Amino acid sequence: MARSNGRTTPELLAAVDLGSNSFHLVVARYSHGQLVVIDRLRENVRLGSGVDADGRLDREVAARALACLERFGQRLRDMHADRIRVVGTNALRRAHRKQVFLEKARAALGAPIEIVSGMEEARLIYSGVAHMMPRGEGTRLVVDIGGGSTELIIGEDLTPLKLESTQLGCVSMSERFFAGGKLSQKRFSRARVAARGELEPIEEAYRRVGWLQAVGSSGSVKSVGDAIRELDPRASAITPEGLEAVIETMLSANHVRDIALTSLTDERRLVFAGGLAILAEVFDVLGIERMDVSDGAMRDGLLYDLVGRLTDEDARDRTVRGMQGRYHVDTAQAERVERTARHLLEQVAAEWQLDDPLAEQLLAWAARLHEIGLDVSHSRYHQHGAYLLEHADMPGFPREEQRLLSRLVGGHRRKLSLEGIDKLLPPWDRRVLNLIVLLRLAVLLHRGRGRAPLPDVTLAPKGRTLEIRFPMRWLREHPLTVADLSEEIDLLRAVDFRLRVYSSRGLPAV
Repeated sequence: MARSNGRTTPELLAAVDLGSNSFHLVVARYSHGQLVVIDRLRENVRLGSGVDADGRLDREVAARALACLERFGQRLRDMHADRIRVVGTNALRRAHRKQVFLEKARAALGAPIEIVSGMEEARLIYSGVAHMMPRGEGTRLVVDIGGGSTELIIGEDLTPLKLESTQLGCVSMSERFFAGGKLSQKRFSRARVAARGELEPIEEAYRRVGWLQAVGSSGSVKSVGDAIRELDPRASAITPEGLEAVIETMLSANHVRDIALTSLTDERRLVFAGGLAILAEVFDVLGIERMDVSDGAMRDGLLYDLVGRLTDEDARDRTVRGMQGRYHVDTAQAERVERTARHLLEQVAAEWQLDDPLAEQLLAWAARLHEIGLDVSHSRYHQHGAYLLEHADMPGFPREEQRLLSRLVGGHRRKLSLEGIDKLLPPWDRRVLNLIVLLRLAVLLHRGRGRAPLPDVTLAPKGRTLEIRFPMRWLREHPLTVADLSEEIDLLRAVDFRLRVYSSRGLPAV
């Protein structure tokens, strides 16, 4: 184990990128503040081609994906990686009724699957590229053409300044305009028009910010770069002239299998035309004159983000602090609620199976953000807060964590609804109610917003029942809290949860 910023950090870290075209596994050793990659695996799964217009995941494609993950899982077990992060992107964002697939994927890999938003994908891509390139002054534009989406990011050094995720992918574009591998000038022109339609809305904003260097990452950009170098060995980057040469070479064939480029693998040929059309329009719409190719990608960003989560640089903590400031949170009150919520959790974690580190993190973040809805309106502010948390761009947070956080904040007061909880991914569909109860109690106990310390409160959990004990004298001195606890008993009973309040002498207090 290595130490960073005073904390113990696992030496072997692994990242798995479940892309719409390819699945990637990368394992790295963390030592002396540096990540050294010791193994990489890549398989062309084309998950995106298995999600139909209604979001249904094809069984054959799902089986192919799970077989790949079984192989990845064996490698992870053999290498004894200390921490693993698995992320799904566009294909899994579009897929519906994917719980069964995700549970099987988790079993195969030994780690939960995080489905990230397009903006979070863009942030991770920029992190991977920025960490893998020499530090330099000025801004850079990073373009990543994936199987189901294309991300464009402007950033400086390690900090992204502007992020965008578009519904343009080499798999989806190739299936739409080059079905069966057929090629023609007419098909290519139609693909470019479609790509331009997605890119034009961001053109003005991106040109206004500007950049000093353009960088491309991932398979589509790399394959175009390789093709340009095959046609002109002196080429050191992707240029408009190089792109035109590749386009001319490709369109001289009638089918992708006949493209006269030896640098293209059989797998890449199937999606090359779609990726090339997207890149050509990115160059044209944004006026790019030169693009360097980076070895960095989202999977590398995942590794560096994982290091940050294990030290003092967790992007999620920075996001929570930023939201506290943006929505004018009373941080003193939030800290009181968080401190009490953590104390309550310690007493029930084992019985309620909440000893997962994420449970404590979610409860702490919810405590810090439970009042953000007040900046919208005091009336139903818990619902306003839940809406903000579910729909805001929150760097570092996968979609499922945002949903969980939203449910916690939305359930922290007043009438409690369990609608939609069954749609959360296991095991949180079973655990989230208990976290909500703990947050509700912490908020209730600090309703007076005073600085006086709370008494020694003890909890005794058992299934969907929770006993809470207070010193008798304290209860006598706080009749409003007793009234609030009485109301809470009724509110929780409505969702089949039993709260029982006792004095330290064992007598019912409410």
